[in-house]
Amino acid sequence: MLAATATGLSPMPKPIPAALVSHTVGALPQPGLVALAAVAHLGYGATAAVLLAALARRVTVWHGLAGGVVLWALMGLAWLPYLGWGLFGTAITPRVAVATLVLHLVYGVVLGLLLDRRNKRERPGVGR
Repeated sequence: MLAATATGLSPMPKPIPAALVSHTVGALPQPGLVALAAVAHLGYGATAAVLLAALARRVTVWHGLAGGVVLWALMGLAWLPYLGWGLFGTAITPRVAVATLVLHLVYGVVLGLLLDRRNKRERPGVGR
């Protein structure tokens, strides 16, 4: 997300977490804005991961993908309109919807792989 923004490839005018923080809190010095946006975004993602792990008896990549889609829908239906960017960011460009979906799908796959308890192998001598 940051690399795409820095290179100008991102369809968003600024990273969404930074836009949300600045829209909600107001003007902040750049280091404070970046720090608060990073903490908020990582905290939001971690909370979603904890909820998924707690709610799903067995987490799979498919569960992770579904969780990523739910978070994308929440972002597109609530947070982006709150910023004035329209549903799924389409007031800026439809590319926002596609770019954010891809990022949330990547998050979901990684989350599913990390939480997939079926792939955990017991190491010899551990837990005995």
